[in-house]
Amino acid sequence: MTSTFQRARRPEQFAARRAAILAAARSALAERGVDEVTLRDISERVGLAKSNVLRYFDTREAILLEVLDEECRDFLAELSDRLGQPRARKSGFANEIRLAGILTDTLVERRLLCELLGAMAGVLERNIAGEFARDFKVRAMGSIAALSELVGRQLPWLPEEFVAFVGEGALSLVAGMYPFSVPTEPVREVIAELGFPDPRARFVDALRTGLTTWLIGAAAQSPA
Repeated sequence: MTSTFQRARRPEQFAARRAAILAAARSALAERGVDEVTLRDISERVGLAKSNVLRYFDTREAILLEVLDEECRDFLAELSDRLGQPRARKSGFANEIRLAGILTDTLVERRLLCELLGAMAGVLERNIAGEFARDFKVRAMGSIAALSELVGRQLPWLPEEFVAFVGEGALSLVAGMYPFSVPTEPVREVIAELGFPDPRARFVDALRTGLTTWLIGAAAQSPA
């Protein structure tokens, strides 16, 4: 491929080039799994040589982690809109059940977010430089804290120590369970032959049940 690359000299040019690379990564991820998308895929879609893409991001993994950061911010904004204003506490743990349902639906509808969370610790964080890792971790912990704060505003009667944990716990559930919901075709065929539940449906049900159980259990420690 012949590149017409010209170095971005102004901050807005640099930002625009990075945004184009991230858009190319999203385009590739829409067609292939995280483990299948290569730096070449991204560079060809954005019209740059791989060496030029690396002027803006150190590695393929750094690009995908940036996409994950964008996905987290979009997810939090959508979740806040769906939850709306906090509601008065109701009997029968109605508030907790509602929040768990909305949180589950908002998460599972964002396939890319779930896929990137599932690959974060075992794949994506294995090939990044220390400076980028520091910056990304600060932003990731900020997203986790923001999720916890959303839950705390909706359910202010929950114990503080639980609220501090719930954001990390919810995203960890997704990261741990989602990969099993997208098995390879041979495994999917075996699952069907054995009559086991559909992996996707099982993931959604398990996430909803886990979040509901956590929230009800924490609320039970703070009687109305």
